[in-house]
Amino acid sequence: MNVKEYNQSVDLYSDNVFRFILKNIKDEERARDIVQDSYEKLWRNAENVNFEKVKSYLFTTAYHTMIDVLRKDKRQTYLEDYRIPEETHDEQYSDLSEVLNEAVKQLPDIQRTVILLRDYEGYSYHEIGEVTSLSEAQVKVYIYRARVFLKNYIGKMDLVV
Repeated sequence: MNVKEYNQSVDLYSDNVFRFILKNIKDEERARDIVQDSYEKLWRNAENVNFEKVKSYLFTTAYHTMIDVLRKDKRQTYLEDYRIPEETHDEQYSDLSEVLNEAVKQLPDIQRTVILLRDYEGYSYHEIGEVTSLSEAQVKVYIYRARVFLKNYIGKMDLVV
């Protein structure tokens, strides 16, 4: 990959990678840092990365960097993080996206990642498997479990609309 292709990859994919990471960790500064780290790793490894595969490389690198950040954060304990998560949603809202975003936040990390890659970014099961280092069957199982959770969390549509 040359400098022109690298700059083109920044133009084409940086916003998508940022949105993907931001949806997972809900912290803009950390998301920017993760995206920057991913592009730095791409720059260091540019001669070994084919331009046709740069999107997959960036998402994979960003995903693994995000996992490292999350693992580091889990070692730190914050008292305000201890709360009982809601399993159902029974209040009435008119903003479906707000309810859906709240439901997605409740998902385990891996389920949130695969559902965001599939439904928000439009990746195929195979591509998600490459990004997350999971088999296609595992990806399908996690997506199914996430969708079942989201359906149960949201509950009846008449409460949402």
